[in-house]
Amino acid sequence: MGVSVRDVAAAASVSVGTVSNVLNRPAKVAPATVERVMQAIDDLGFVRNDAARQLRAGRSRSIGIVVLDVGNPFFAEVVRGAETRAAEEGMSVLVGNSDENADREDGYLDLFREQRVNGVLITPASSDVPRLQRVQDAGIPVILVDSEIGDGSFVSVAVDDVQGGYLAASHLLSKGRRRLAFVAGPPSIRQVSDRLEGARRAVGEVSGAELEVIETAALTVLHGRTAGEALAARDAAERPDAVFAANDLLAVGVLQAFTAAPDVSVPGDIALIGYDDIDFAASTTVPLSSVRQPAHLLGYTAVDLLMKELDHASGDRHVRFQPELVARQSTAG
Repeated sequence: MGVSVRDVAAAASVSVGTVSNVLNRPAKVAPATVERVMQAIDDLGFVRNDAARQLRAGRSRSIGIVVLDVGNPFFAEVVRGAETRAAEEGMSVLVGNSDENADREDGYLDLFREQRVNGVLITPASSDVPRLQRVQDAGIPVILVDSEIGDGSFVSVAVDDVQGGYLAASHLLSKGRRRLAFVAGPPSIRQVSDRLEGARRAVGEVSGAELEVIETAALTVLHGRTAGEALAARDAAERPDAVFAANDLLAVGVLQAFTAAPDVSVPGDIALIGYDDIDFAASTTVPLSSVRQPAHLLGYTAVDLLMKELDHASGDRHVRFQPELVARQSTAG
């Protein structure tokens, strides 16, 4: 017969409930007690039966997270932040990449419901509330990450992207630039529309300034390069004198196109700023100015909010961080 939780509790001189907390919520147990229980587990060769535990509890030890692009270093860092906080609770994180596609997102939401995850963290591909509400109605808390939707019925952690867009455009305007272009991703993505709103507000405050919007199908380097090539192909007088890209990947693509063009210099002819301040923004051919978001903290805080929801704890259900302007060579002068 196998070793049971009761055997571990007896060997460690603690209650069965304490052993359960060590296995599932170690942060709630004194470190010395955790060490004693883990030593008893090692000594006895105890192996937990997760399948049986999940059936009894109706939950797994997992948290689901769906991001727009797992290949984007910004979202990779968000996931790392979530993993850090989840590990403190003895939980693991299951990652889904929606690729900015609502159908793929739905598939992951269905999978996470089947897996009986403790909660779903999500950066939605659209503002379609009913899809998320179905998950929440199934008894699985939904935490919005880097996003806010609807009437506040979903717990959220986000960055003030309207302010971020304002910071980016104001910075370009402060450099004397007046013909701005916003290289955007799909307008259905809230972050894109909010950053555009902020940029428009800044441009509206400066006489003679104008803002052109250039939509792209996705927030990737390839789509940024295509947009940059189209701008570089214009007559010099028809080009903007500054570009604000909706994220750093787009900005890197735009920079690649401008660098390859024989008669476009950055920042001499066109100043360029991105958004997110991913790690390699500082090491591009021309170091890239950007608007910094606390990516790791977003993921960490999302799991922290989930834990409070699961514990029915009181407190703020909506956390909003402020972005920070990081000026580098691409907007110098």
